[in-house]
Amino acid sequence: MKKELHISVKIGLVLIGLIILNAIASSVFTRFDLTQDKRYTLSEAAKNTVTTIKSPVTITVFLKGDLPTEYKRLADETVQLLEEFSAYNDHIEYAFVDPIKDNAIEFLTKNEMQPRYITEEAANKVSREVAYPWAIVQYENKTVKVSLYKNNLANSDEEKIASSVQHLEYAFADAFSKLTIIERQRVAILRGHGELDDIYIYGFQKALVEYYNLAAFDMTAFSDDPERTLKNLERFDLVVVPKPTKKFSDQDKYILDQYTMRGGKSLWLVETAQAELDSIRQKGKTLAFPRDLGLQDFFFNYGIRVNPKLVNDIQCAAIGMEFGEGNNAQYLPVQWRYNPLAQATEKHPITDNTNLVRFEFANQIDLLKKGPKKTVLLKSSPLSKLEGIPKEVSLNIIENEPTPDTYQGKGNQNLAVLLEGTFESMYKNRIKPFELTDAKNQGESKMLVIADGDVVKNQVSRGQPQELGYDIITKRQYGNKEFLLNSVNYLLDNNGLINIRSKELKLAFLDSEKVIDEKAYWQWINIGFPLALLAIFGFIFTYIRKRKFAK
Repeated sequence: MKKELHISVKIGLVLIGLIILNAIASSVFTRFDLTQDKRYTLSEAAKNTVTTIKSPVTITVFLKGDLPTEYKRLADETVQLLEEFSAYNDHIEYAFVDPIKDNAIEFLTKNEMQPRYITEEAANKVSREVAYPWAIVQYENKTVKVSLYKNNLANSDEEKIASSVQHLEYAFADAFSKLTIIERQRVAILRGHGELDDIYIYGFQKALVEYYNLAAFDMTAFSDDPERTLKNLERFDLVVVPKPTKKFSDQDKYILDQYTMRGGKSLWLVETAQAELDSIRQKGKTLAFPRDLGLQDFFFNYGIRVNPKLVNDIQCAAIGMEFGEGNNAQYLPVQWRYNPLAQATEKHPITDNTNLVRFEFANQIDLLKKGPKKTVLLKSSPLSKLEGIPKEVSLNIIENEPTPDTYQGKGNQNLAVLLEGTFESMYKNRIKPFELTDAKNQGESKMLVIADGDVVKNQVSRGQPQELGYDIITKRQYGNKEFLLNSVNYLLDNNGLINIRSKELKLAFLDSEKVIDEKAYWQWINIGFPLALLAIFGFIFTYIRKRKFAK
């Protein structure tokens, strides 16, 4: 009787323990990520974008159906990521849709969500498949498109998919951020010094308007009242200067200097050498000569110098040139060594995991010992060199193959420099162009100087502006938009999302050629070897059994 009671008590205690454990598990949420690179652990910045969501969010992913191997991997990684997001906020719901079977092609086409065509070659057979690596995120009355495919300049599809997987967390966190922004910071596009027309910075403005309030700011509007101009400029958090071509007066520089001393951030896209591709295309040559913007002393005071020299780089982008005449004329891409493809030389949130940035007749930046902290974000390749101006630039350079020896030891020219910290006014010990009641001699701020105004310039085809960084001739997408958007986010202290880019994932892909070559071997290992092992075991077992019972 006592024994039965003892057993009943044990069973009761176990049941009570299970109930308590279940209650704890229901109230305490924990997930364990055992991967080495913490692939399934959301960053704090990504978590912050979903914790503010208080009503349903619907995510539709168009990666389902008969997909190529790499895209199946991308779909699997997307599922894992969305599970993590929905675990932190149960308002997030997601579904995968087959674009073909679910008749979503028309919707995708209408919303400019272009497919990816993949050509696969295996066992001497070539097949062409299609995938739509896109998603849409809907929240309240707003919808945001999310590109799951990062079209970088990697050599293979596997490398591009690996880069896309690494980009997934940022892509969705960015979408959530766009949908939940309440208070937007203000960005001024500077006017009054011959800057690029709106049609040429349409791609840049289109990217920014999803995060910030934009407005043109004409510095000449109240030229007779500079103090009022400064007060109006102070309403903006950031000033963008897109390729000025006219000289800045001392009054203009003092306004911008005092704006900086008061904590205003600035993004400068300037060039001190005048040379345009249009002249090359029309006449076959152009004269490159210095352009005086009156900014040398302005930048020198902050510790940099933009030199009137051209960067000639073997690692370069192509330009489209017309060959032939009449009906036989056609545009073909040719490598143009005055269009460097710039790369990051050290890790930084602005440049982590971004594509190469396309420049056009870039200049070079010297770093001086004075001024705030400086970080070089982009450099030309090791096989690059500087050329002085004035000089004639012609298409003859295309006909002459570059000699790497002439570039040795002259490369890695500075093309984009970030300045941050304490800035000292260039008018601290100088006569001021006009009197200010509260002039400041120093202040904390950030400034990014890019030695080429065309980095922000998008191409225009038949009167229609193209996406920033997209090249019509080669159909390549360079990293200009990504780099500039990251730059603006960083300058405005929106570092959370771009820090996600620093997260590195290591994906392992099968070597398709090796799979074909070693197919029979691995089939034998996986099928034949277990059967052979089972046969040996059976033989030994039978032999031992016979000997045992034979006695």
